[in-house]
Amino acid sequence: MKFMKLGSKPDSFQNDGDNIRYVATELATDLTVKVGDVNFYLHKFPLLSKSARIQKLITNPEENNDEVHIHDIPGGPAAFEICAKFCYGMTVTLNAYNVVAARCAAEYLEMYETVEKGNLIYKVDVFLNSSIFRGWKDSIIVLQTTKSLLPWSEELKIVSHCLNSIASKALIETSKVEWSYTYNRKKLPSENGNGNDSPWNGVRKQQMVPKDWWVEDLCELKLDLYERVVKTIISKGNVSGYVIGEALNAYASRKLPGFNKGLIHGDTAKNKLLLETIIRLLPPDTRSIPFGFLLKLLRAGILLECQESERSKLMKRVGHCLEEAKVADLLIRTPVGEAIFNVDTVQRLVEEFIIACEHAGEADSLLEDELQEMKSTRIISDTAKIKVAKLVDGYLAEIARDPNLPLAKFIHLAELVSSFPRATHDGIYRAIDMYLKEHPEISKSEKKRICRLMDCRKLSAEACMHAIQNERLPMRIVVQVLFFEQLRATSCSEGNSTPDRAGSMRSSLPSGSHESSRSITTNTEEEWEEALKFSGEGSRRSSNDSNKTNNNNNNNERVGANKMKGLMSKKILSKIWSSKDRSGEITSDDTSESPASTVAEETKSTPSRSRRHSVS
Repeated sequence: MKFMKLGSKPDSFQNDGDNIRYVATELATDLTVKVGDVNFYLHKFPLLSKSARIQKLITNPEENNDEVHIHDIPGGPAAFEICAKFCYGMTVTLNAYNVVAARCAAEYLEMYETVEKGNLIYKVDVFLNSSIFRGWKDSIIVLQTTKSLLPWSEELKIVSHCLNSIASKALIETSKVEWSYTYNRKKLPSENGNGNDSPWNGVRKQQMVPKDWWVEDLCELKLDLYERVVKTIISKGNVSGYVIGEALNAYASRKLPGFNKGLIHGDTAKNKLLLETIIRLLPPDTRSIPFGFLLKLLRAGILLECQESERSKLMKRVGHCLEEAKVADLLIRTPVGEAIFNVDTVQRLVEEFIIACEHAGEADSLLEDELQEMKSTRIISDTAKIKVAKLVDGYLAEIARDPNLPLAKFIHLAELVSSFPRATHDGIYRAIDMYLKEHPEISKSEKKRICRLMDCRKLSAEACMHAIQNERLPMRIVVQVLFFEQLRATSCSEGNSTPDRAGSMRSSLPSGSHESSRSITTNTEEEWEEALKFSGEGSRRSSNDSNKTNNNNNNNERVGANKMKGLMSKKILSKIWSSKDRSGEITSDDTSESPASTVAEETKSTPSRSRRHSVS
């Protein structure tokens, strides 16, 4: 820390209790200066020689010439004492903690050069400009002290000088940083003493300075000063949004108790103001801000009930990067209410992601200036959509355990990503099964609604095996799963030993039946009958095929496998049908939507459809 000593005489100021200060000299004092509750017993001549204000007060005929009242001097008794000692020529030490108070008090006392050359104002200004404003931590300390000395510190432009000094140093090239700074977060390899940075030929390599070296030191500032510093840094340019994001993250972690744990403690109003200020300071480029930090801000914003405009900004930013989230990130609990999880917030996030996808698709038709305005919008790839679909499936599986989760919210959230590409529908099947398990009271029509969310053709072999034994599913869904499993077995038996399951299913199905990943596949009466015939006639077909290709060992193996699958499907179907019949689940609704009559909707939308050949 820089300091400056003024004067050469020994300090002869003494105390007499808490409220009396006097100069111990042989000459009796002839002036009493009252500053607040403290009385200073001094001599007129030293003060009159350097302070124009004291001169005016003493020469005022309406005032007592032996007593002066100064109640509004900035810095109070301590600052006045520095000025008085300077007038006596006593030793005074100025540093970053008291220099602003001395400067403001000197201005109040009108200690100008016109009164005497080399007066206090001149000397303090020299110290500020030559030492304090050239130092990093000194500038921060001085800026902190200006808050208690307003409006004097603002009018004397000390605040603006501090802001410019701090901002210019934060923007300087890291290779030119030669002063000390605080950096305790994530150390660089060179700062950790990594072996790769060992001395070479006896000369130690210069340690690298991180780009965000200044972040932690600024966390010492109060909110209003911190906001002004960050705005000054941003206004000067040449700073990445990532560094600003790191700075805001560090400040929130320091000033918001429990921020990193998702539980905010302390004064709600104060924390709310701080959080809203941080949100306003976020750089416009969403990609530059760590996604985890945005999520923590969103959680805190919901918990503190920040303004809707600020929460909407956060939701838009998080939604545009939703593919980076994990299921645990979205499990935001509701502060009040019966529901456990805040599904509405997640729904908003998914909607913002969809909006970003739509904007990305329109980017090609925009002009250059319009593209510049949308620089924060990212191009959403199919990979991102796949991740979001998987994310939503996992989230639905988690919230399905909530006994108070309405079916409408579950379905609406699932439908938002229904058009997104998925490798399989195992995730949404798991979520549906979990919901059916936790909500056994829902009606059969509601079961059908929720089951329409998945495509039986896109279930993996493991999911199919689980589904055909799942008594919670409607009979219609179980039969459809069996049908597509039989298609898979047929495809394998016809010479495709390692088929692309999805592709083979599409080629075997009527055209247009795989356009929507959301709708339940329906088929003609003959196709369903054929699917059921597979289980009964599998043995005969396999025997005939075996006689025709008796010399082909590979074909014999495939026929045997097909026979086993046919028998297995027959047994499983019989078991399920009989168990559902015993439980009374085959009602008029189920039978009316049997495989032979489920084609009504698709036949209306697709007049001409190709039929798969039958094998007899």
